[in-house]
Amino acid sequence: MEITVKLENMGKRVQLFGAADGNLRTLRDACGVQVSAREGRVVFTGSNSAVSKATALFGLMQQHIQKQDHISEDEMRLMIADAFHDRDRTGEQQVRVFEGAVSKTITPKSKGQADYLDTIEKFDMIFCIGPAGSGKTYLAVARAVEMLKQGEIKRVILVRPAVEAGEKLGFLPGDLMEKVNPYLRPLLDAFGDMMDYNQMKRFMADGIIEVIPLAFMRGRTLNDAAIICDEAQNATVNQMLMLMTRLGHGSKMIVTGDDTQIDLPYNQESGLVNAMRRLQGIDGIGFSRLQKTDIVRHPLVQKIVEVYEEDESVEKNVKK
Repeated sequence: MEITVKLENMGKRVQLFGAADGNLRTLRDACGVQVSAREGRVVFTGSNSAVSKATALFGLMQQHIQKQDHISEDEMRLMIADAFHDRDRTGEQQVRVFEGAVSKTITPKSKGQADYLDTIEKFDMIFCIGPAGSGKTYLAVARAVEMLKQGEIKRVILVRPAVEAGEKLGFLPGDLMEKVNPYLRPLLDAFGDMMDYNQMKRFMADGIIEVIPLAFMRGRTLNDAAIICDEAQNATVNQMLMLMTRLGHGSKMIVTGDDTQIDLPYNQESGLVNAMRRLQGIDGIGFSRLQKTDIVRHPLVQKIVEVYEEDESVEKNVKK
């Protein structure tokens, strides 16, 4: 089978093909096809399935290069995963974070991430479960920053259970921020990737960005805010109920976690898992589940997750 594809932008031919045609060689090796380029066209030759995957991958490459000036190795890996897993990339859906010293447009890397952003857009309370590296926290922070920029909210509240500290939090040295910083660091890192550091410091000093351990949320009502609770699998059932009832007018709450990494005592149910079971079917609450195919960290992360899932499945079957 042979298919010829026309280049959409001859001016970005070098960026599309990569240094020394490296991107084309990666495509060739991944799909098992022959590739030749001439006169603004690329010809793919091989079996029907191989050529179909190659043209799908090349289409994703052309979509990407229309918006960016290059294609990195990581981005090529993601596009290969999209082509081979039949995942739709939703390049039209974007989140644009603060202008200034840091300006960044964030695009979902998979169909699962695109659906997650749709859920965040449609609902005032969102629950998302997914493995490490699937973007559940990063995309939530990106959407919160965008809402802040556009004046949809007045502040962002970042919440996380401090399970390891438990009731001994008060005995740790330093003020509140110094005590909880290790638990909230991932959320702050995500924020730091989207806005200038000095701007983030000003927002924190003015209370526009607030970081707080879950145990300190009791008694508050949060209006006109985006509330993001990370690592919520480590919240107890009572803590989760307390958190959900903090939602005020004009606010959006995004609760994220990984149900395979619960650090609560063995006999204690996760508040996140409990809430997702109890609240199904309630209008105004959205649910999203990201998979290992949505992982956007180093490719080894996805392989590690797959191995542990397989081992866990074997152990369960043995016990039965």
